[in-house]
Formats: sequence, C-alpha cells, structure tokens
Amino acid sequence: SQAVTLTSELKGRTVASESAEIRPQVGGIIQQRLFTEGSEVKAGDLLYQIDPASYEAALRQAQATLKSAEASAESARLTSERYAGLVKIEGVSQQEADDARAAWLEAVASVESARAAVTTARINLGYARVTAPVSGRIGLSSVTAGALVSASQSTALATINRLDPLYVDMSQSSAAM
Repeated sequence: SQAVTLTSELKGRTVASESAEIRPQVGGIIQQRLFTEGSEVKAGDLLYQIDPASYEAALRQAQATLKSAEASAESARLTSERYAGLVKIEGVSQQEADDARAAWLEAVASVESARAAVTTARINLGYARVTAPVSGRIGLSSVTAGALVSASQSTALATINRLDPLYVDMSQSSAAM
C-alpha cells in the first residue's frame, strides 16, 4: 500500500469578512461626498455631509427652551420655599403651599424634558455627518451632492467591505466528498 494524493478542483468565491451598508440616520440634502469611490476608508472617516442647518436650528431652539424651563423652575422653587415659610405663620393656606410645591416639581420635570430635547437635537446634528462604521474598501456611491436622503430610505448610500481578512467560499457536493 502507498499514500495517494487526492486532488479536487473547486470553484470558490471571495467574500469580504465584514460588510457595512451606509445609510443616513437623518433626512436632508447631501452637501458633499467626501470619499473617492473604490478607495480605502478608515472607521470614523467622514463620508457624506448632510445639510445641518435645520438640525443646528433645532438645537438652538431646544437650548432656548431649556433656559426658559430653568428660569421657570427657579421661580417656582423660590415661590415654594416662600410659601413653606408662610404656611408656618398661617400667611397662606396649606393648599396654596402644596400647589406651589407641585408647580415647582412640574417645573423640574420640564427642565429634564428640555435637557432630553437638547440631547436629541445634538444627536441629530451629529448624524448630519455620515461616517464610516468600519474600515475597508468603499464601493460606488448611490447619491451625489444635492440628492435628498431620508432616515428611513431603503437604498444604501454606499457599501464598505472589509477585505482583511478575506474569506473564500467553496462548495463541494457530499457525494464528491
């Protein structure tokens, strides 16, 4: 008996180890495409700039609402404290003091809501900068500057394929094995 070498020729296909479809998370007009199709990009590289004007305005509005809510909360706090002192000497009724405290607590809740709105506006403004989630080779862009994109669109702006490492898919029938 002797060793026999078995050789099989199989058809294979190379496959990226990681693939990421780039989609916008906010809607707007694409101002710039900042990459060359077919080039290598690194995770975090800016790929597209969506017009940020409306998101900057929303952030400023949310910040103004927060300042207004903070001012209202401060006024309500002072009134509540004043009424708490007056209720001890029967200068106001207990009901008025309770209402003032409730108004202060509502104002504090409004401040928290306004802070959340500022955070949301800041996040949306950040999403106007579309960055690469992974490093790899970026393919063709499906949009150009001036195109309108939306957060819920089904078409990817581009696809990034990570080619290091590269996988090879091969198939062999069970009968051949």
